[in-house]
Amino acid sequence: MPATSVDLLHPGLPENLKRVQIPIVEASDETLKGFGHLVEDPEETEIEIVRWPSLGWRKVDLDTGDEGGTTEGIFSCEWKGDVLYGSNEAVSGNYTLGYGVDPENADESHQRPPERLMLWHANYHPDGGQLFFPLENKPFLCPLALPGDDIQPQDFICFRCNGNQGLYIHPDIWHEGIFPIQGKQRFFDKQGAVHARISVDFAREFGCLLEIPLP
Repeated sequence: MPATSVDLLHPGLPENLKRVQIPIVEASDETLKGFGHLVEDPEETEIEIVRWPSLGWRKVDLDTGDEGGTTEGIFSCEWKGDVLYGSNEAVSGNYTLGYGVDPENADESHQRPPERLMLWHANYHPDGGQLFFPLENKPFLCPLALPGDDIQPQDFICFRCNGNQGLYIHPDIWHEGIFPIQGKQRFFDKQGAVHARISVDFAREFGCLLEIPLP
């Protein structure tokens, strides 16, 4: 599949998408095995940086290829009516993350709490891991899937975090961010500075949205 530039803020989704509901599990170091781990102190969390790959049989010198470092900033999410928006200062990104109703029926003018979260997109970073640490002590959600480009919607699991700890995910883990159950929430974000992003568009590739019921 050729590389594309995805408009993450104005996705222009097709109508009448089916929904694929994914399971919700409580986040713990046990349930997160293979995906990442919970974080008590963001200052003590090391961000994994992946060495730049060689293109031939000669190897990258061991003291090179992983010197891009990290970037950090505030990752903010906010429900505006039926639409969940996000921004990531660390990489100057602005996003439409998800919807509480079918996208074609979304209304941003009300303040009713959402009953579900539906995602149209996910991505992974081959260059490094990523840390999210809540700045408010409120529960949050993070859908994840294990590495592999032949990803399917049903491969995702939504982890529910209690808000007392942060979440670290390894390189190559499919994700879309961290999400408040309602209202607005802010997180300290730290990740690889190269910020390579590999995407899946559920709406156009599979004709669906990932659905997560909200409490």
